[in-house]
Amino acid sequence: MFRLLSALANAWKIPELRRRLIFTLGMLAIYEVGIFIPVPGINGSELGRIFEELAQTTGGGLLNLLDMFTGGALSHATVFALGIMPYISATIIVETLLATAIPALERLRKEGMSGYRKLHQYSRYATVVLAVINSTMYALLLEKAIPAQFHAQIVLFPGWGFRILTVLTMTAGMSMIMWLSEQITERGIGNGMSLLMTASIVGRIPLAIRDTAVRLGPGGFEANPMTPLIALFMIALFVGVVLLVIFVEQGQRRVPVQYARRVVGGKVLAGQSTYLPLKVNTGGVLPIIFAVSLLYFPMQIAGLVPQLRGIADWFSRTSLVFNICYAVLILFFTYFSTAITAHQFLDAAEQMKKVGAFIPGIRPGQATVEYLDGLLTRVTFVAAIYLVSIAILPDLVMAWMKIPSRVASFFGGTSLLIVVGVTLDTMKQIESHLLMRHYEGFMKHGRVKGRRTA
Repeated sequence: MFRLLSALANAWKIPELRRRLIFTLGMLAIYEVGIFIPVPGINGSELGRIFEELAQTTGGGLLNLLDMFTGGALSHATVFALGIMPYISATIIVETLLATAIPALERLRKEGMSGYRKLHQYSRYATVVLAVINSTMYALLLEKAIPAQFHAQIVLFPGWGFRILTVLTMTAGMSMIMWLSEQITERGIGNGMSLLMTASIVGRIPLAIRDTAVRLGPGGFEANPMTPLIALFMIALFVGVVLLVIFVEQGQRRVPVQYARRVVGGKVLAGQSTYLPLKVNTGGVLPIIFAVSLLYFPMQIAGLVPQLRGIADWFSRTSLVFNICYAVLILFFTYFSTAITAHQFLDAAEQMKKVGAFIPGIRPGQATVEYLDGLLTRVTFVAAIYLVSIAILPDLVMAWMKIPSRVASFFGGTSLLIVVGVTLDTMKQIESHLLMRHYEGFMKHGRVKGRRTA
């Protein structure tokens, strides 16, 4: 702890790093203010009450899960109700999926910085399109689905006027979030998209503490029993899960690589030994985000079609159907996201052959490609089981301990992976600035490794 505080104090002494930290905090403050600016024409208190009732139930629901990613903006229908998710989804779709599948976009990706700027501009356009679609669906849910389910009047003046105003307001809010994210990445410290999502998740911690305190209070035992012993067990479980996430996120499968002897200027240089790192969780948190987004789509359709509203009961957070579909989708997207980035490791086999490097016991060329592909498949299987376990753990905790979803969400799932991963990435960037200026980092031995560190 002393070393951590000392490193932060040293970071504040460096003028450039201090400016970056202040700028980042300022952008995050603007984002937090936007979370509380409501969209016109909505009964925010009534909508908040409905989400509060959902949060107090055992199952919670996907709406509560998405509300956590927006810092509560979704449950109060504010201008930032869409959160950062459309921007993340658009970036992944355009810069990862389409750039791999479409040759024209793939050529842009290989053109360097100029091609990247064009590709990123396409991501911005896709973000606006997703924002328009999501805000339209949300406006229809506020007008029809939620009032029909809870017998409440959410929209004060329903109609196309309200829908157009909601779309314009929330799309503008999404554009503002996108700008804040890019400014943090360019002029601040850390990744802007990740930090904004982390700020939304961390902002829900006081409410989770309040819910826990209510359960421990005088009236909490009758409503939902929670003894101090169970509370201590929850703290121990939380610490254990955090340590597990850090261990796996930092984990690598190091493949030994040997360089052949070389003759340079008449001198014979001995072969060097190094390693090729295969990260355990190559896909990061993307498989869980994709799975949640895909599961949320039928919920939106079911909310707008009265004959399909029974589907919502099947997709309760603690239902067997939801958890089976959730696990299958995570397994699929884990292998899918790994397959997209697998070409980087398989291309390494060709580069190794060109420079005279080889894996001991493996022939260069196709044999090396097959060996790396087999290793990556086995490592991905471990990552898939790990992601499924972490994603479903909050639902198991909810069902077992009978605690609200807002509390259980911090025992695993996307929220914990994002917070831990972003913290590691940000600490790594701060440590890099410190080491460049001959200050000590956060660790006495070694260095902090981010999620994407090779």
